Amino acid sequence: MSFETFIEPGHSEKNYWKDLWHYRELFYILSWRDLKIRYKQTIIGVVWSVLRPLLTMMIFTFVFGKIAKFPSDGVRYPVLVFAGLLPWQFFSAGLTEASNSLIGNERLISKVYFPRLIIPAASVITSLADFLISLGLMFVLMGWFKVVPSLTLVFLPVFTIMAFLACFGIGLWLTALNVKYRDFKHVVPFLVQLGLYISPIGFTSEVASKMLHEKWSLLYYLNPMAGVIDGFRWCFFGESTPLNWNGLFLSLTVTLVFLYIGVHTFRKMEKSFADLI
Repeated sequence: MSFETFIEPGHSEKNYWKDLWHYRELFYILSWRDLKIRYKQTIIGVVWSVLRPLLTMMIFTFVFGKIAKFPSDGVRYPVLVFAGLLPWQFFSAGLTEASNSLIGNERLISKVYFPRLIIPAASVITSLADFLISLGLMFVLMGWFKVVPSLTLVFLPVFTIMAFLACFGIGLWLTALNVKYRDFKHVVPFLVQLGLYISPIGFTSEVASKMLHEKWSLLYYLNPMAGVIDGFRWCFFGESTPLNWNGLFLSLTVTLVFLYIGVHTFRKMEKSFADLI
């Protein structure tokens, strides 16, 4: 299918979202390229997708389960931790890739027109490959520890989409700022590392909420990944790890706010990317 691109005042703004569909093939190409080069020139390649969350799970289980002795709501601790790592690894990898995606495609941006939104979107989608591999490992672990998945597992795609929106919204905001202020490339790894320890991965949200005053416990869900991680655990373990619905809606609200800010900031700064980069 052929189409034409008209360069005239206001045209690109009115047809921006239509252009995203027209340039869908570029989206596929960039996603596939990022996927192929992710583990290029590595010795064990895609095995890192399994090894990283597995090693992290072992460390968190030892620190929070064996030493701190946090409760696990009747669920085997390694499986509980891995259920929290699933969305977090997807979020952190997608956020890191998206925040640096425009800088990494400097030559492409400066030479040809296309909706720049495609670049960070392709980066986040690429992280889905690692997520799907880790999801397979999750079922292997549940079989190993004889944990039967709950019927609520059918809602897992809903929380996967929520994790994607959280990652995409914040990623758009950070990658736009990173083009203008290069200091953000140093800030993002710090934020990701901080988020790893304040998110309910090695412990449950209930444990984290108890550390706060009862009046402020709901504020823990201002972290959008708190609601997502709770949702993943609820999908796998059902009522053994019940959802805090008020907290979930607060996390969803924060996610949508960040998505709006991210898209708005990105579109506002997009015209200057080619000059700034």
